[in-house]
Amino acid sequence: MAGRVQNKVALVTGGASGVGRATVQLLLEEGAFVGISDINAEAGQALAQECGERAVFVRHDVTSEADWSAAIAAVQQRFGPLDILINNAGILIPGSIETATLAQFRQLMQVNADSCSLGCQQGVAAMQERGGSIVNMASVSSWLPIENYAGYSASKAAVAALTRATALWCRKNGHPVRVNSLHPDGIYTPMMQASAPGVPPQFLLFDAKNNPKGRAAMPEHIAKVLLFLASDDSQAISGAEIRADSAILGMGL
Repeated sequence: MAGRVQNKVALVTGGASGVGRATVQLLLEEGAFVGISDINAEAGQALAQECGERAVFVRHDVTSEADWSAAIAAVQQRFGPLDILINNAGILIPGSIETATLAQFRQLMQVNADSCSLGCQQGVAAMQERGGSIVNMASVSSWLPIENYAGYSASKAAVAALTRATALWCRKNGHPVRVNSLHPDGIYTPMMQASAPGVPPQFLLFDAKNNPKGRAAMPEHIAKVLLFLASDDSQAISGAEIRADSAILGMGL
């Protein structure tokens, strides 16, 4: 039985850990060829070796236009034309409007938002003839006020706006490329664990029965939503903000 992305070619940024790693593994299980993009060469190469011949690692600084060109070229040279781009790479730096520095704000915008701009630009160029799917990782913080993460929230709001504009551009110009953003609440990844040192998982993870106000899903839960958006199952969806937040809007913090 063919997988949901059988023989499609995908590039996943930030693919060596967390949601990226879970997404790489799920795409491979569903039949794709996958480029693993990450700045962490050691972890990325180890994952590619573990995944086998249908995966390749490319060292990729997502803030670099030249690195974007090289990463897409390397994946296409190895596997063929690109069908799927998951813009997953990102960073988290705490800071309120009073405490955050301008340098921190600029770093968040560069890694989280500039990377999606470059990815969308080059992804659309790579897919505009054959078609494809781009998914940009945003966050509930793009619309849910989180006072101690002002810069992070701004960067993810920029991702959402960029997604809508890119999707509309593709539609109006006849490019068969779908572009959507995914807005998770917390995800139990190394990035979250670093932001909550010493907090046991049971107090962070969402559990409808035991911890209904928990903030975090597991990476594999989010990977399944990314798979849906990457696959032809979501061919009617473009320009959408998909919330994977366990109804956090009505829960309070």
